[in-house]
Amino acid sequence: MAALHLSNISKKFAEVLAVDDLSLDVADGEFVVLLGPSGCGKTTTLRMIAGFIEASAGAVRIGARDVTHDPPYRRNVGFVFQNYALFPHLTVAENVAFGLRRRRRPEREIAERVARALALVKLEGFETRMPRQLSGGQQQRVAIARALVIAPDVLLLDEPLSNLDAKLRRDVRAELRRLQQLSGITTVMVTHDQDEAMSIGDRLVVMNHGRVQQIGTPQALYRHPANRFVAGFIGRGNFLAGAPGADGRSFVTRGGLAIICARIDLGADTLLIRPENIAVHPGRASGVNCFAAVIEAAVFQGSAFDLDLRLATGETLEAQVAAGNAAADWTVGQQVTAMIDPDAAVGIVSSSSLPA
Repeated sequence: MAALHLSNISKKFAEVLAVDDLSLDVADGEFVVLLGPSGCGKTTTLRMIAGFIEASAGAVRIGARDVTHDPPYRRNVGFVFQNYALFPHLTVAENVAFGLRRRRRPEREIAERVARALALVKLEGFETRMPRQLSGGQQQRVAIARALVIAPDVLLLDEPLSNLDAKLRRDVRAELRRLQQLSGITTVMVTHDQDEAMSIGDRLVVMNHGRVQQIGTPQALYRHPANRFVAGFIGRGNFLAGAPGADGRSFVTRGGLAIICARIDLGADTLLIRPENIAVHPGRASGVNCFAAVIEAAVFQGSAFDLDLRLATGETLEAQVAAGNAAADWTVGQQVTAMIDPDAAVGIVSSSSLPA
């Protein structure tokens, strides 16, 4: 295993700048997720690390080696493709052994390493099966075993769970995280699924239009987004336009609400409030950040209600409140009080690029 270093890498296709001056250090054994919408440059970045695409500028280092211009087979990386790319005419064992045979390893060593890799992904006894005889989750685990068996310095995963149904995706991503922690391998994964990214990554790299918007732990990005793009991409949020108040403690919305905040960034023009940080009280209540509202929609989600609230100013908020008691039987048209947690209201900039 080894650390991964990307230094100011860029990729231009004709007139399109797919990745723009990206720098990233991934520690040995760390699990980093590249996250962003389709076309943001995350898969291009992954392929530059693998050597499938050569960077137009910048450098790629794995450990102490500069591999910027090396072909894929010299980089010692394992790559798991979105569609798994298993060979349909080879058995499970033959698929896993493919990379070792290309490296001309002795047959006894191949057999031992394949057995260990299949045990790691809990597929003992599946050696002679063909890919068509496997479920989607099993095929995905074969693809991971094939990538791990060569003992790569870095494991690269390109949306490896996107072809699985919701329940299987949750199960397999937990298994994937277990395997990564067990093997201690440096891993970079691409996804556009925020829940997947937050549940599996040590750190997230949020990208948009080829540029990094923010890098940090899931908790840091959720609680302290650098801008509106990150806030909207990592979780749900209410966004109210306005400006910081003269007192330095509040944010004044365009509708005239003065909301006490825990943090107001320099140049803030948008207030972020997460739905779960809005308490809803039946009838009228008073206190800090308490505002009269009317329920416009109430959607029961099992453990919670999603409530659409219209304030007296005409501005709207989405609140998520726990279900399970009589007070939570919310109805459309009900008069309530929205209570915003001051410690969770954040004034942010709306710009979708990293602040200078």
